[in-house]
Amino acid sequence: MRTPTPPPAHPRTAAPYRVCFVCTGNICRSPMAEAVFRARVEENGLDESVVVDSAGTGGWHEGDGADPRTVAVLRAAGYEEDHSARQFRAEWFTTLDLVIALDEGHLRALRRLAPTARDAAKVRLLRSYDAAVSPGGAVRPDGTLSSGEAPTGARSHDLDVPDPYYGGMAGFEECLEMVEAACDGLLAAVRAALEGEGALAEGQPVGFRSSAGEVRSSAGEVRSSAGQDRSSVGRERSPAGEPSVA
Repeated sequence: MRTPTPPPAHPRTAAPYRVCFVCTGNICRSPMAEAVFRARVEENGLDESVVVDSAGTGGWHEGDGADPRTVAVLRAAGYEEDHSARQFRAEWFTTLDLVIALDEGHLRALRRLAPTARDAAKVRLLRSYDAAVSPGGAVRPDGTLSSGEAPTGARSHDLDVPDPYYGGMAGFEECLEMVEAACDGLLAAVRAALEGEGALAEGQPVGFRSSAGEVRSSAGEVRSSAGQDRSSVGRERSPAGEPSVA
């Protein structure tokens, strides 16, 4: 079981890139996102460079495992999970690079909780990294990164991952589909941030393996079957500790 507090802060030059997913009670959506994104990170050999975690805006489920329906859906899809719910704390912002909200309500709550504007800027909506619902996806063709906000003309709740808690298994399955669709774009954004600050070890592939098994560049391009790399544009981590945005 995970300890209820995040690891201690490291000097920024040595710290891995830290991503925390946040939903309401940390038993349904955010542990699902944590499990899926951790799998993507491990599949792409980034587990020494990226730390993945989750929490809830509320603390009434602290210490509980994930909802059995979340566990069932994850295991059916081949994901591992070992979860203990906890509540997000404002002081964690200093050690985190991205705080990924599962819906608009979480986005607002987390930004209100943030001690500084720089910390509030670390909060992003998960589905803003899904190219199907956020035009251009997380990494645009010119190499700039999504802001994590709703596309122009869209309502922010269009990017919500709906809460499946009060429904049946179909809602949990839909939740997993949304999470999986967004995690490839999120991985591309995190990799681009790491490339921009030179945090990837020499010899690590520039591309990342998507959920479909394709090897893509950090700009979202598919690499050839022969493994030929296409150029990618690295972005520096901003003072808020997030990928630079345009």
